[in-house]
Amino acid sequence: MTAEEHPELLQRWNTALLAARTGHEGPDPTPYGRNLLSRWAEPQRRYHTVDHLRAVLDRIDELADQGGEGGELELVRLAAWFHDAVYRPDRSENEERSATLAEKALTEAGLTEHEVREVARLVRLTISHDPPEGDLNGETLCDADLAILATDPDTYRGYTAAVREEYAFVPDPAFREGRATILRHLLTLPRLFHTPYGAAVWEERARENMERELKELAGPTESTEPTEPTGGA
Repeated sequence: MTAEEHPELLQRWNTALLAARTGHEGPDPTPYGRNLLSRWAEPQRRYHTVDHLRAVLDRIDELADQGGEGGELELVRLAAWFHDAVYRPDRSENEERSATLAEKALTEAGLTEHEVREVARLVRLTISHDPPEGDLNGETLCDADLAILATDPDTYRGYTAAVREEYAFVPDPAFREGRATILRHLLTLPRLFHTPYGAAVWEERARENMERELKELAGPTESTEPTEPTGGA
């Protein structure tokens, strides 16, 4: 899969980068966008694909249209491009490596030190999806990334099936145990979504989807093997 197959996404990347560095010189953004799209199309991906990237960008736009969330939307959009740019399901340092990639690429691409630092911070924030109160940029990115949890039941089942495919190397009992642990943790949080729009429109459906998945995972899944940190959103 090449960038030529996603000209609209490449254009969205170019627009975001050029808007973020308004007033500053820099190289052609297109090669950076092509590199990122090739990363998002790597064969080990089943959920964290170009489709996920597009969905996150669309949800950022939806949040901006509905409530104006996000203090620096172009930086939030750039962070979306980088947040899973490095992705190996058998590794635990994906977000950190993605943030490091953002720091290198965006410095070369002409962004200021503040802008580069902010994008990298946002990428690292997707480890916890727990932005501090009043962090408009962080709230927008985290809500957009987790919005898959609030889709219709069929789309949600497709998401969970794709996540399972990414973790095909994990035995089923260990995967089910690890996934259930993640869901229980998310369900104990006082809220999943931090923007006003996300809380009002996505929260209830997301919890319904996760409760249903948790019930489907229930069963004889005891395992004496260490469980993998599976199925992160």
